[in-house]
Amino acid sequence: MVKCQKCGREISRDDGFTRGEQILCEDCYIKATHRVQTCDPFAVRSAKRFRKTSGLEATEGLTELQRAICDFIKSRGKATIEELFSTFHLSPQELENQIAILRHCELVKGQTYYLVKGQ
Repeated sequence: MVKCQKCGREISRDDGFTRGEQILCEDCYIKATHRVQTCDPFAVRSAKRFRKTSGLEATEGLTELQRAICDFIKSRGKATIEELFSTFHLSPQELENQIAILRHCELVKGQTYYLVKGQ
């Protein structure tokens, strides 16, 4: 048994993933290597098409976290990344992933701060 060098969870040596000099559990390895790309025209097209064919509007179909982020930005008119960090207490990568998904759905747009689309 070894410990994941990111989260500390005990894993068998065979279940560990090596990244650089670290041994990581599967969850930490996926988080470290599979980032959602913010500027991805294909992802935007796919998200729009899926939402349209599924009849999803506004924040329908989002996770609770995504809906909360979107509602927070909407309630303020805009939000900086620092405001989102301090409110939602997410890692930089997780916040970046959540914002990327909202941008793919064209629910928020990014500039030096984030706006709910249409404002």
